Amino acid sequence: MGDGIKKIAILGSTGSIGQQALDVIHALPDRFQVIGLAVGKNQELLERQISELQPKVFYSSAEPDFAYGGEFLSMEEIASHPEVDLVIIATSGKAGLSPTLAALRTGKVVALASKEVLVMAGEIITTEATLHQSQILPVDSEHSAIWQCLQGEGGKPQRLFLTASGGPFYRYSQSQLSGVTVEQALHHPTWKMGRKVTIDSATLMNKGLEVIEAHWLFDIPFENIEILIHPQSIVHSIVEFADGSMKAQLGSPDMRLPIQYALCYPERLSNPGLPRLDWSKIQSLNFEPVDYNKFPCLKLALEAGRLGGTYPAVLCAADEVAVERFLNHSISFTDIARMVQKTLEQHQSVAQPSLEEILAADAWAREYAERLSLCQTSGIR
Repeated sequence: MGDGIKKIAILGSTGSIGQQALDVIHALPDRFQVIGLAVGKNQELLERQISELQPKVFYSSAEPDFAYGGEFLSMEEIASHPEVDLVIIATSGKAGLSPTLAALRTGKVVALASKEVLVMAGEIITTEATLHQSQILPVDSEHSAIWQCLQGEGGKPQRLFLTASGGPFYRYSQSQLSGVTVEQALHHPTWKMGRKVTIDSATLMNKGLEVIEAHWLFDIPFENIEILIHPQSIVHSIVEFADGSMKAQLGSPDMRLPIQYALCYPERLSNPGLPRLDWSKIQSLNFEPVDYNKFPCLKLALEAGRLGGTYPAVLCAADEVAVERFLNHSISFTDIARMVQKTLEQHQSVAQPSLEEILAADAWAREYAERLSLCQTSGIR
């Protein structure tokens, strides 16, 4: 970075986070250069991104249907490319796990947006980061908020409070939840996100995964991490210190804010495209304890996190299958939790697993959840 320009690779560039990261990069063209792009199957958008950004290296899980002179590499090769300074991991599911390790082992800065990476393999990831003196910068708004609140603080925080909007169904009864449609679940009241994350937010699975992430990112015991329902999504997290003092980070519910903080760290740069809070329009900020009984996915995630071993990997895999089945109208909204619970109950966990054992647990969970999803809904119950 001798010329002051950070050289970026974006894994998952056609997804919601990837596109918003490119919005930030476009707004600050003299600060960043995109070296690599990696996507799943969205060839049309990849072609447009490549045409505009001219990256040196790229990857697509589907065979590219267009000609480009850049080098086609694996995601691991892009993440560890010698010209890359910072890697944005914005893939979904387990796809970001191996590239994250490749980036950390070559001393890259990792801006981590993929929840599954730390949830599945938190101990392995954090150990590799320490071993190679690599940085993991959180992109999730809640973890970015905690990270920002910890700046300038010497001691460890006493407690962390992750806020949750509650999603669109927080006031629903159990009977109402069982009738939730895909279209309703994809309509989040405050955030614009990808389909999988939006459903996870509606079940509150998302918040459970974030607690597991926070445990690994900030080395905080699970019992010292709490969740608060905050419908306005203005306060993104709160940190309590040993003396009882608290710090909160506030901002509009816009993922470009935490993305820019991670990309520009340790600087804060002006970006006219980012939203500003208008206090004349904010009537109140409300907080309340979470109702764990209404949202079993949240309870399952917290239990899997505390149990550790391969349980978190199984949780992620089963949830991914269940959410896909719900989006395909194959199961009901409340069946998501039932499928995840059944899969966790049948799993024989491995304590302190290797990466291979984590991937094996992931594969087992996907196969088991797929078999479950083929049963009648009454069979899942």
